[in-house]
Amino acid sequence: MSRVENAGGEQVHLVARGRGGGPVALLTAGLGGAWFDWDPAVDLLADRRRTIAFDRPGLGLSPAGHAPPSLRRDVRVLADLAAAAGAPVVPVAHSMAAFPAEALARLHPELVAGLVLVDPSAERAPRVRLRTAAALTPLARAFGALLDLTRLARIVGPAGRRLVVRRTSRGGDVVPPALIRRVYGRGTVIATVLAENAAYREMAADLHRLRRRRPFPPVPLVVLTALGDVRSRHRAERWTRAHEELAAMSPNGRQVVLPDARHMVMIDRPDAVADAVDAVAKAARPDGDAACDG
Repeated sequence: MSRVENAGGEQVHLVARGRGGGPVALLTAGLGGAWFDWDPAVDLLADRRRTIAFDRPGLGLSPAGHAPPSLRRDVRVLADLAAAAGAPVVPVAHSMAAFPAEALARLHPELVAGLVLVDPSAERAPRVRLRTAAALTPLARAFGALLDLTRLARIVGPAGRRLVVRRTSRGGDVVPPALIRRVYGRGTVIATVLAENAAYREMAADLHRLRRRRPFPPVPLVVLTALGDVRSRHRAERWTRAHEELAAMSPNGRQVVLPDARHMVMIDRPDAVADAVDAVAKAARPDGDAACDG
């Protein structure tokens, strides 16, 4: 079921599917992603688990955001969606969406039954000298409006999407070209991608500071590491170690390395995503105790 809901002071498009008991899986895509990126994994989960895939403000079919992208804003959105879904839930976050998902677990552990991080962004000690994301967001939106006005958005957006997916997956897009044009032909989406990219370092730095103040709860945690598009052995080892550290945030955490998957793991290895969600949901305990065995 597709609808738009208010969450965190924003309007977000979401698609709810599936049935079954246990915690709901709340799926959020990476930079520029859309709800349908999760379709292959959701197809595997639909007969046994309820899933909600949503678009952050300005992405997919969500209206443009009221507030600029930030860790604080995205945590508010996640928290409201989790509460509405019947918390605690299992956030399933790809790439930079891992930042607010982890922050949610630290700030609102009562809302999180467990966590699945899908080839998550990992920054060891990010620093930001000058915060520019809030100032750049209006410029990005003006640029998106210009692309809409000139109809260039219909060309630039879908072409950009095809290029990114070609480089980050083995299988390509999972939905018809007409839907790609409908979503990525919007100037709002292009503007939001630019604004989120501008906010990336600030969000990473804010999460780094939060880690010093708030512990990660002892909930089940699975980190999926994609190595199919990591070109050098040194980079592969560094990426793997960074994800090992994320998995070690929880005493009930583990890492799954996927040598054959590229960054869009949900397209290349939807089975690995579905297995991780099932493992975390199964390990979660109603009383808050959990175990996630390898």
